[in-house]
Amino acid sequence: MKEFFLNVSRYPRYLVAFTLGVMNSVVEPLAARRSNPITAVALIGALISGGISLTLVLRAMVHSAPMA
Repeated sequence: MKEFFLNVSRYPRYLVAFTLGVMNSVVEPLAARRSNPITAVALIGALISGGISLTLVLRAMVHSAPMA
């Protein structure tokens, strides 16, 4: 049983490592392109529109009426 809990305790570390790896592989190419002003404006616009979209989707999911 001790071995089971030791194995389960490793999962959060794997999740953090995986998440950081994905974020690094996404942010690194974008950071290299931020010196171009047009690209920087496009990236900022994409981040803002993505945040607005995520907010609207989550708000719709939370406030949706139950199916009859």
